[in-house]
Amino acid sequence: MTDTYLTTDELAVRIKYDARTIRERLKDSVLFEGVHYIRPFGGRKILYLWEAIERDMPKHSQNTGFVLPMANGGVCHG
Repeated sequence: MTDTYLTTDELAVRIKYDARTIRERLKDSVLFEGVHYIRPFGGRKILYLWEAIERDMPKHSQNTGFVLPMANGGVCHG
């Protein structure tokens, strides 16, 4: 299995978001470490896993009515 690793700037181009928005609003709210991004060799640099983001992006954009976001990344349908 080959993963596509992207920097924040490369991801920003693909999903048409500002890199700052990714760092400040998406990371750790809908993009989770170990699922959507890694820190190679325990460093500070972040590499995003494109296939995981591409797989999960539609799940967060479905209009399912009223939902409450949960701390673990899931949602509660109200």
